[in-house]
Amino acid sequence: MKIAFIGLGAMGGPMAVALVKAGHTVAGYDLSDAALTRLEQAGGSRASDIRAACTGADALVLMVVNAMQAQSVLIENGGLDALPDGALVLSSVTMPPEEAARIGAGVTGTGRLFLDAPVSGGAVGAQDAALTFMASGTEAALSAAQPLMEAMGKHIFECGDAPGAGSTMKMVHQLAAGCNLAVAAEVMSFGTHLGLDPARVLDVLNVSAGGSWMIGNRGPRMMTEGTEATSAVDIFVKDLGIVLDSARANRFPVPVSAAALQVFLGASGAGFGSHDDSQATRFYEAMGGKRVRGEDNSQ
Repeated sequence: MKIAFIGLGAMGGPMAVALVKAGHTVAGYDLSDAALTRLEQAGGSRASDIRAACTGADALVLMVVNAMQAQSVLIENGGLDALPDGALVLSSVTMPPEEAARIGAGVTGTGRLFLDAPVSGGAVGAQDAALTFMASGTEAALSAAQPLMEAMGKHIFECGDAPGAGSTMKMVHQLAAGCNLAVAAEVMSFGTHLGLDPARVLDVLNVSAGGSWMIGNRGPRMMTEGTEATSAVDIFVKDLGIVLDSARANRFPVPVSAAALQVFLGASGAGFGSHDDSQATRFYEAMGGKRVRGEDNSQ
């Protein structure tokens, strides 16, 4: 297939490369020249702009930050108009479910296919072509997207027959991920503040009932400066904000999510929003806690 891929960041770049490796022809667009160069080196091509990437493409994969950027790609920058009739838009954007439904309706109203299919797995999952897709859309959209999702992912879950359900599943997932990460930051920070070696805290948790995937994955990075972000603190500010907005609209209490959001807001407000999300520990540091990262924590 001829694929247009918009958004070649920490996850999007490896996803586009996975499509190249699967034998697809991939034209990418991103504001980062370095990201475009990496795609070229892997066998893809750089497009001069969004419209050029989409012209004649069988499918457009969106891996941008939010609904506003997705709308900009499709409408303001002419991506949708440049796609042939019947082409697929595969959206892996994390956005509010109602936005996914709105954008999907706009795409399908032009005679093109739309699949709401956000992903989980982070940069490592993208590099290993082992992402989890949470997909919703028509049978035709799912069928058209299947070979692309199989090239980029390991798990594909059908969540509904219309756009919005996939984004709802991703929102619920991010509730779990964000709360688990906030707990990981708190336990590593509290243990360190009480004089324990953070590496030993991590060792114990990783083989005990108090452990979790998030503690095991992010714990080691909490002991670094976290300047090379695979998923930034501000991503969880955005995603848990989506959770709280939906909870308020649906009159459903999410007190744990509300507390977790404060951890990420605190770390972002302290100047670490673009750092790796493991640096949620900076919230506790800003509140007077001892450093988890890179120094003698017993002092």
